Amino acid sequence: MPDRQLMARAALDGHERTIGTVAVAEVTDLALVSAAVPRGSDEAFAAALARGFGAARPATGDSTVGDRCAARVLGMQPDQVFILFVPPDPDRPAETVSATLESAAYVTDQSDSWAMLRMTGAGVRTALERICPLDLDDRVFPQDRVARTAMEHLSVIVLRDGADSFLLMSPRSSARSFRHAVELSVEHVSE
Repeated sequence: MPDRQLMARAALDGHERTIGTVAVAEVTDLALVSAAVPRGSDEAFAAALARGFGAARPATGDSTVGDRCAARVLGMQPDQVFILFVPPDPDRPAETVSATLESAAYVTDQSDSWAMLRMTGAGVRTALERICPLDLDDRVFPQDRVARTAMEHLSVIVLRDGADSFLLMSPRSSARSFRHAVELSVEHVSE
């Protein structure tokens, strides 16, 4: 029998590119785990999140930062959050969250399902305006805000994680098309 070993591969092979003042880079060091809150368990879930990740439960559309595992909790809907974090064991992020939250949530590893791109730089909002239907003005979409939307007919989660920084997550199956759309938009405003 042949001696073969499977190797994990990033959706965009660790792609990085700077166009004008905007840097576009694939994020490969974060795990993404969905946590659904069982009916009637809101208080237990909030307590487990605070105990396990040092993070408050965010309102839908907001995110909070914890003090453990570089965790950020994204309020995706009233009874579901996504937890972005640096996992102690990259091969077992769901197990980490499950052990941390105990029975306070139903968890599902989403890490390999999404491609993540971080866009940073002074022209990032100008580039995003071309393809993103959300109002990304500071007053409407401040830092720590998160929303689902569509860009170029592709599903996207947009997280504003800095003054001039956005983390974009899109399904892995269309990662290359998504990267192309983002970079093309940056190219058009950088000319």
